Amino acid sequence: MKYKILLLFMIFLFLVPNSQTFSQESQMNDLKSQVEKIRQKFVPDKRTAIFEFEILKDDTLFKIKGKTNLPQVFEAIKRMAKSFKVAFEDFVLLPDKNLGNKIYALANLSVINIRSKPQHSAELATQALLGTPLKVFEARNDWYRVQTPDGYIAWTDADAIELKTKKGIKKWAEAKKIVYMAECGYSFENPHVNAPHVSDLVAGDILELVDEVGEFYCVKYPDGRTAYVSKSEAQKWGDWLNSRTLSAGDIISTAFRFMGTPYLWGGTSPKMLDCSGFTKTVYFLNGILLQRDASQQVLTGEPVDISQGLDNLQPGDLLFFGKRATDSTKERITHVAIYLGNGEFIHASGRVKLNSLDSQSPIFSEYRYKTFLHARRILSSIGKNGVEKISRNLFYRGEF
Repeated sequence: MKYKILLLFMIFLFLVPNSQTFSQESQMNDLKSQVEKIRQKFVPDKRTAIFEFEILKDDTLFKIKGKTNLPQVFEAIKRMAKSFKVAFEDFVLLPDKNLGNKIYALANLSVINIRSKPQHSAELATQALLGTPLKVFEARNDWYRVQTPDGYIAWTDADAIELKTKKGIKKWAEAKKIVYMAECGYSFENPHVNAPHVSDLVAGDILELVDEVGEFYCVKYPDGRTAYVSKSEAQKWGDWLNSRTLSAGDIISTAFRFMGTPYLWGGTSPKMLDCSGFTKTVYFLNGILLQRDASQQVLTGEPVDISQGLDNLQPGDLLFFGKRATDSTKERITHVAIYLGNGEFIHASGRVKLNSLDSQSPIFSEYRYKTFLHARRILSSIGKNGVEKISRNLFYRGEF
């Protein structure tokens, strides 16, 4: 009998966790809950901020490990760690100290690829054009985690950029520059169109202006290479900015320059484009900085009422498509286009092409008609509602 009682007692001890186990599980859940609240408050969009963390337990000791680029998140995690009496030393505020003072960079190729992970096989997240200033947060092997002017954060390889100090990037921002305007072309070793190429160029590339030699600009790349660009294919930076009229006509004219350009997921250049890369590039070439993705662009600009049809739309407006919200799912924006008028729009879908929301049109798209959700007016929101005009010192809101 006494053996049965002992056996039952041992089974009871095995099946019922002790109070210390309950306490540790409760603390772990409380920590996770607090971290999630911090994430929701400060990092609503993981594409534009870094907040990586894990909560580790060594015997009875908890510690928080991770990284962020946001000082407010770092301080919030620090306060939380103190209140819960957990270790905090392994939570890092970026930029990484190992970068030294080179926490900026310039895109050094006509178009650089920026990927979701530090490897060439990773998904293409976005692209940046030659001369684009970037923030640098950390390095991993030959890859750097960077942030583009529109806020996107992902990884690019070392050969694509030239690292700069804040002093160096400020000097470049204040230097004389040119903007390449042709859809595509080349820079040359000498001021002659038959000279050897230095690199290819695409519309929107930015180079430092060194001199003028006849019908050519002598320019300098971020890594110090010099080359010559035909004046007929480029404009001085100041002249280009001053010539941006920010009109619907210019937006549409620019959009048509890319007719037939192939679609590429993550593409944000005249070489290849995805839907939001197309709208972003068109507006950029007219001096306006848009957010990267369609789901971000739909939150900017001035809402246009489409509840009664298309009558309130104006050429140049952005049209947004996707899946409507249901009782169990949120609305999802998956596509964006530029409105042309008369029900027609231009967009990147397979290639840059035209379609219509008018069922009587030969280019009517029933699919786009059924998934049309919102419209936003960008040209009435310059300097507000998340729409920025590119300045003389370039992109980062006067930081340089």
